[in-house]
Amino acid sequence: MNKSSTTRSFRNLTAFGKRIEFYVIGLMLKEGLDVYIPLVDDDAIDAIVKKPNSSFVEIQIKARSKDVKFGDAALFSALTHEYRKNYWFVFYSERLNKTWILSSKEFLENSHQNKKGKNSGKRSIWFNGKNTKSQTEHVKPQFKKYLVNDFGRILNDNPDKE
Repeated sequence: MNKSSTTRSFRNLTAFGKRIEFYVIGLMLKEGLDVYIPLVDDDAIDAIVKKPNSSFVEIQIKARSKDVKFGDAALFSALTHEYRKNYWFVFYSERLNKTWILSSKEFLENSHQNKKGKNSGKRSIWFNGKNTKSQTEHVKPQFKKYLVNDFGRILNDNPDKE
């Protein structure tokens, strides 16, 4: 792969991530959420939401493109994360057109931490399974409870509940 196509590929991936961040933030705004966007993303915070009780929660948005290889439509890997108070993840799969919302605690409980290799210590979560015979992908049953059609969890739930 030459430098030009490598740069273009990286730029496309970066642009996709930013486009989906704005897409999700746009959906939040459309629902009436009070959303603030940091100018710099150096602390894994893509948005901050002010809840009706005047408290704030931080949001990290992660997305997978429709162009990822078969079986990986909702695989989110090599994520660095330690528990954070008032923190939500919004995961979006373009191919499945599905959104999951998990608190920091739920993410840590449901993700896998790599023990060795170049991504040792990083986490991954795989929301989908696949059927090679029918060439379909589906949401794994244990993750259906995190599927959402709106952002009510962010507004109404406490991400730090026991």
